[in-house]
Amino acid sequence: MEPAIKIKDLVQKSRKKLLLSGLNLEIHRGELFGLFGPRAAGKTALLHILAGVDRFSAGMVEVFGQDVRRSEKFKKKVGLVTQRPSLFADMNVAENLDFIATLKNCGRASVLDLTRRFELQDLLNEPVQHLKPGPYQRLAVACALLNAPELLIADELINCLEPFSTDVINRELSGFLAGGGTCMWAFNNISLCARMSRIGWLKEGQLAFYQPEEARSVWENQYQAGFVPPGEGHA
Repeated sequence: MEPAIKIKDLVQKSRKKLLLSGLNLEIHRGELFGLFGPRAAGKTALLHILAGVDRFSAGMVEVFGQDVRRSEKFKKKVGLVTQRPSLFADMNVAENLDFIATLKNCGRASVLDLTRRFELQDLLNEPVQHLKPGPYQRLAVACALLNAPELLIADELINCLEPFSTDVINRELSGFLAGGGTCMWAFNNISLCARMSRIGWLKEGQLAFYQPEEARSVWENQYQAGFVPPGEGHA
């Protein structure tokens, strides 16, 4: 079976700055792959390429066997949760769900199901611009899952949320993975390593691969020693 994501020799530049330098990666179906690295390491750039939001400078990117430069059909299988607010601020919660469902050609049943699962029933008339971070993120993840994607791409999924929203999102993510879904989750809080199947540590445009406990150990040793760039990891 082909991998969910296959990247070869990926190069991305932005305003003459090299963000990704010949990056190679395969993510298996059903995997929760953690993309770790400091701010401005290029994590968001990589996620946007995989979601088909941004073009890239050179290399090859396939999502479910489809070359993202030649076809957009793969987007039907992808859900995206961005780091920056991307919902429609001038709409309320219900309007966002209905409008995004229309854009994704989803039925009403999907809206009702995700409203219940993410416990948004009491917020449907609330303007999105007034939502606190936790409810906003629950809505963002619900909208990303409206089209029943096979791949969820998430940028800082549960950073600084209150416990209730964190628990709801974690519960639904676990169900998504148990149902055969694949997730690529970018994060910069090392304590989240234990949630991942495998870690890709992005630094200077390249990835080093670690098992979760190994990545935590490497981070702690580097932090105590003044941070030394990671060497070769284990795939």
